[in-house]
Amino acid sequence: MENELNALESKLTQLIQVSGKLRAENRQLRQDLAHALSSNRQCNDKVESAKARLEKLLVTLPEDQI
Repeated sequence: MENELNALESKLTQLIQVSGKLRAENRQLRQDLAHALSSNRQCNDKVESAKARLEKLLVTLPEDQI
């Protein structure tokens, strides 16, 4: 009985440690995702801006050069 309780206590300790590590990893992954989403939005904004500028330039070109 004592051995079983010790084994259970050991497993519980391991579970608590793994749970803590997973929480920390989860927190980091959420931060990484937020950063990636922000970076993606910035890239999309730049692409849209470049697209708008190119469309303006195309309008100014004579028809025979398009």
